[in-house]
Amino acid sequence: MRKHIPNFLTVLRFILVPVFIYAAFVCESESAAMLSLIIFVVASFTDYLDGTLARKWDVISDFGKIMDPLADKLLVLSALSAICFTEPFNLGWLIFAIILIREVGITLLRDIYHKKGIVVPAGYLGKVKTFMQMVGIIFALGLNALVADISQGLIIGVKLWFWLVVIITLASGFNYIRILILPGGKNES
Repeated sequence: MRKHIPNFLTVLRFILVPVFIYAAFVCESESAAMLSLIIFVVASFTDYLDGTLARKWDVISDFGKIMDPLADKLLVLSALSAICFTEPFNLGWLIFAIILIREVGITLLRDIYHKKGIVVPAGYLGKVKTFMQMVGIIFALGLNALVADISQGLIIGVKLWFWLVVIITLASGFNYIRILILPGGKNES
């Protein structure tokens, strides 16, 4: 039974994505921002937990290898879209588009190489990018949920943070391209 728990947590994360989108974009309740924050944190925790349990119990599955990263991308991109396209931050389409294109492009590239039997592990910059995205998303969602009147300074700070995320996102994407496509590329980061 326990061998199915990591995959169940991945499926739960998929289910939480539309619930998050509803809370962030549709729900007009005063508690919608808090609900969005809670859903994102719970879904993020399931990501940590499913990976930890799969490794601990040695129950890594093909389903998990494919669906876990997809669930993660959908969750992060959903939360990022809420921050980019709704008040109070309205980061705009450019930040979202750059991160979306990098995520989709590198995911497809890694999948192509995976089908050739070449595993491309996450590099250092990719891990930094993921960490910075998560910190920024939780901080922004938390501000929106917990602070009644967010100052212009905090809004500018969140925008600057996500532009820094864009820079790291592009750097990590170029690093993957250098490693996978360019002749003589090596995974140095």
